[in-house]
Amino acid sequence: MCSLFRLLFYLNFITTLMYITGKIHEVHTTQQVSETFKKRTFVVEYAENPQYPELIFFELIQDRCPLLDDFTAGQTVTVHFNLKGRKWISPSKETRYFNTLQAWKIELAANAPSASGSASPTKTESETLDLEDELPF
Repeated sequence: MCSLFRLLFYLNFITTLMYITGKIHEVHTTQQVSETFKKRTFVVEYAENPQYPELIFFELIQDRCPLLDDFTAGQTVTVHFNLKGRKWISPSKETRYFNTLQAWKIELAANAPSASGSASPTKTESETLDLEDELPF
């Protein structure tokens, strides 16, 4: 029973990890919001449907701000993030809710071109045909 509980906990943990892969659209400079708080924002173009790409706004906070230093607009990256939400009540007692996508890891996408600009090698037609001849059933 205990190992089943651990497995269910692990599966729930894995399904709650959030990340997307897209192209960096904009990178902003670090903002010192207060004496003890800084943040850096960036935008990623996410094209699940290439006909209607979406621009997703992320932020990095505190010691995570330098994670963007090695990236520029146009690079394809995978962004790992947490979804944060909060409630705000205005002076006129109006309740508003806000969401933030807080990135905590940024890495070049696995299928992204290398720094030299060359894409990873693709299979030739003969290699593809050889694979089709070796079906496992």
